[in-house]
Amino acid sequence: MNKTVFLPFYLGFLAWLCVFCVKAEDPYRFFTFEVTYGQISPLGVSQRGILINGQFPGPTIDCVTNDNVIVNVINKLDEPFLITWNGIKQRKASWQDGVLGTNCPIPPNSNWTYRMQMKDQIGSYSYFPSTKMHRASGGFGAINVRARPVIFVPYLKPVEEFSLLISDWWKSDHKVLSQILDSGKPLPMADGLLINGRPSSTSFTVKGGQLYMFRVSNVALTTSINFRIQGHTLTLVETEGSHTLQEAYESFDLHVGQSASFLVKLNAPVKDYFIVASTRFTKPTLTATGILRYDGSQTKASLPLPDGPTYHIHWSMKQARTIRWNLTANAARPNPQGSYHYGTIPVTRTIVLANTEANINGKLRYAVNQVSYVNPQTPLKIADFYNISGVFHVNSLKDTPPSFPPILGVSVLGFTLHDYVEIVFQNNENTIQSWHLDGSDFWTVGFGSGMWNSTLRRRFYNLNDATTRHTVQVYPKSWSSILVSLDNKGIWNLRSAIWPRRYLGQELYIRVWNDEKSFHTEYDIPENALRCGLAPLK
Repeated sequence: MNKTVFLPFYLGFLAWLCVFCVKAEDPYRFFTFEVTYGQISPLGVSQRGILINGQFPGPTIDCVTNDNVIVNVINKLDEPFLITWNGIKQRKASWQDGVLGTNCPIPPNSNWTYRMQMKDQIGSYSYFPSTKMHRASGGFGAINVRARPVIFVPYLKPVEEFSLLISDWWKSDHKVLSQILDSGKPLPMADGLLINGRPSSTSFTVKGGQLYMFRVSNVALTTSINFRIQGHTLTLVETEGSHTLQEAYESFDLHVGQSASFLVKLNAPVKDYFIVASTRFTKPTLTATGILRYDGSQTKASLPLPDGPTYHIHWSMKQARTIRWNLTANAARPNPQGSYHYGTIPVTRTIVLANTEANINGKLRYAVNQVSYVNPQTPLKIADFYNISGVFHVNSLKDTPPSFPPILGVSVLGFTLHDYVEIVFQNNENTIQSWHLDGSDFWTVGFGSGMWNSTLRRRFYNLNDATTRHTVQVYPKSWSSILVSLDNKGIWNLRSAIWPRRYLGQELYIRVWNDEKSFHTEYDIPENALRCGLAPLK
């Protein structure tokens, strides 16, 4: 082929390739979040709240698997601020995680843009402030990641979807609550419970005979909740990215930080019905209500409210064991979930993490394996990238609970990329715990009472069809076990989802690492990364 003929052919091929690449790129969705103070009165008392675009709760992020989600956060508060995206894995990009171990906070009167991809994810999630006690004043919202049209979903398509955010609430704002904790005192019990920012007036209008989806997230600071709808059955179809066996429930427990999706068939007589959320394991029991209103209803919802469990720890643990993976269904990818035989993979390391209430220097703190976490001025991820010494030490936390007195420290556990790890959460306290891992989901393989030991694996572990999720509850005087494949390089927060405990030290970070510097395993530091502490200037 001579040069005269070859050149047009070559240029045409390049043009086709460019068009193909542009068309093949996953879609972009752009959001601007302006974060401000504003007066709100969820419990009838005017107080300062944190609003996003003037809204409480904040706007919902609706997207599709693999979408690129760009969120420009404008901080108009009087304090540094970050948002974390609860359950979004941030594949190869812990830079976008939005916690103080990975990000410098956004200073007042400035902005920072998160660039995230919903890579290989579906499901119901949430976002909220990760700095200080900001989330006690608002700033939270829902994230709904829907399957791509080419991916089969293992249930009938609902005619409409509703997002419900359940939160506990105080009549004092985040600064007052911070002062209580900083003084060494525990947080008092919440003053009320809210559904989408209201204690009793949230309503949803539906048509009889139709199928609806309710995406429910527990965004509370401290309390597990039980969710139910008067006169209707909840069919569970998804928990935090896992399609589940479609079990029917009269009521369902959601612990702090957890999300679930339910299908509800509207076959009841045309009238109004109560939607109910109530606290679990608390005295007294707090309750919030909403209204399910059939189109054409002329009849108000009638008392009594449907009964729900109150303390009943065994009831909750028994229900938790009924949540099973749908092995034949796909999730974000076309291959069945059950094609990943998680129960047959050799475990490379076992970690046992015990939470404790501690007194350090005369003040209340919470610790993990006797270390109460303190955030350094320089984020761990930035210190790691620039090889800044003295900020943290890998494996500064013991793999099992030690016997020394509780101390303050910067807790980091080190792992090799693709390690397959068993983590046991041991709770010797009288209160329920909830643990969240950023960057990865995990299989919730076991729950049990008392002290964990290795012989319990055979009796209590589900190594066949446990669901994956990103937040797991640990019942009082009990243990919970997870298996996690650490295939996402970066530094990731493992924290108590119960926010006063996290605020006072019940958290750590895991460093997932290999020596290969490649975009195939981890993206480089973003061009717009904020600097703070010992980080070098751009």
